[in-house]
Amino acid sequence: MAVSGAVPGRFFLPGPTEVRAEVLEAQTRPMIAHRGAGFQALMGDVQDGLRDVFRTKRPVFVSTSSATGLMEAAIRNSGTGPVLSLVNGAFSERFAAIGEACGRVVDRLEVGYGEGHDPDDVRRALRARRYEAVTVVHSETSTGALNHVEEIAAVVRRESDALVLVDSVTGVGGAELHADAWALDFVLTGSHKALALPPGLAFGVASERMMERAARTPGRGVYFDLVAHAANLEKLQTPTTPALSLLYALQAQLPRIGAEGMDARWARHARMAERTWRWVEGASRETGVALRVLASAGFRSPTVTAVLAPPGVDPGAIVKEMAARGWVIGGGYGRVKSTTFRIGHMGDHTEEELERVLGELDAVLRSTSPS
Repeated sequence: MAVSGAVPGRFFLPGPTEVRAEVLEAQTRPMIAHRGAGFQALMGDVQDGLRDVFRTKRPVFVSTSSATGLMEAAIRNSGTGPVLSLVNGAFSERFAAIGEACGRVVDRLEVGYGEGHDPDDVRRALRARRYEAVTVVHSETSTGALNHVEEIAAVVRRESDALVLVDSVTGVGGAELHADAWALDFVLTGSHKALALPPGLAFGVASERMMERAARTPGRGVYFDLVAHAANLEKLQTPTTPALSLLYALQAQLPRIGAEGMDARWARHARMAERTWRWVEGASRETGVALRVLASAGFRSPTVTAVLAPPGVDPGAIVKEMAARGWVIGGGYGRVKSTTFRIGHMGDHTEEELERVLGELDAVLRSTSPS
């Protein structure tokens, strides 16, 4: 059996994503004092690139944690009142659960897995009750659904003073997002998705409104206190010991992202997604296996596609057979674990690499066709 992920260009998991050898190599640089001038220079260097990625003029927090840590930060720093959580998958459900775990009253506005939220439904919910914050997942990794965050944020701003808290873990770096222009109060991502870095860092941007609310919020905790993060970032430092080697990788990767340009990066991801959707639509004709894209048309993420298998076809067997051939794709997740598999077309993958994985999937589907 081939070693999963051993060959570059064959790792299509929806996170962690494949990392360039040069970026991995950057992590072997020697240690430096994280309270010294060298570290301040490093933090200053990565700030420019991160601001471009988020399309913001605000400082970008760098947290040594998973993105879930900054989801908790979003809740803990956004007041103490009720939260409206827009739920359409496993990770938006996680955001709601974090709110409850932090003692907030949480109302869920749920739509089906694979669907996106209608801004009119959000408007009605906001008119029925005053909320202090609204949580929304931009790109729902479990289903491949994309919420129209810009439209949702505009409705929230018109209808209330609630903060808009956005999980864009599989969005930032692959799906168009403008933290400032869309008036997002807190938007977060992780290093191991569309930014094509190793796992272990999370990045977040907080609006001025968010920081004002945080300063008035008791019980922010210690590790994810955004006020403390902001005070340290002014000195180009972090509140606690950072993952220095991962920051070296970030410093190596950001110029590559900048050289491609965010508009071009978004466009490449969109092309890969559209090619994947066309492949799914043609799979029934070409292989005899009637697959379909789980996410509704108009609400599909450019970074990950969840593919729904028909009765009689085991998506787990497809994932295992791909691994046996030396290719890594993702299994289903959450409520759709047993009925879907996922293709992560994000990060630094090329359209040529995508063609190869889709061709291999064709061969696997023909071998597993119930006919």
